Amino acid sequence: MASNYQTGDVVTGKVAGIQPYGAFIALDKDTQGLVHISEITYGYVKDVNDYLTVGDEVNVKVLDIDEEAGKISLSLRALQQRPQTRREDRPRKSLQDRIDEREPDGFNTLRDKLQDWIRQSGQ
Repeated sequence: MASNYQTGDVVTGKVAGIQPYGAFIALDKDTQGLVHISEITYGYVKDVNDYLTVGDEVNVKVLDIDEEAGKISLSLRALQQRPQTRREDRPRKSLQDRIDEREPDGFNTLRDKLQDWIRQSGQ
């Protein structure tokens, strides 16, 4: 069964069936693997049919082979470039930088007030 394939291989197969949890891919006449819904693409996939159709020819990456159970786990997502999120586009600011943006004096006003409070408590 899976002796022709190894973890990490990139192979071409045909979509043989679609279920709510993923798509079965025929790798050859005797071997099928499953692309779980979470391995179709980056982001949320509500319906596998929005991405795949029975008969589509696809390139997939072999993620895992369970010889004992006779199952092959495949991924379309592993062959895609990870999209950048808007958060990754911006350099991360330190806590002090974010405080300084909101309050130009930052914690300086607290420091100034502390001196006043010390003087007042001594009277």
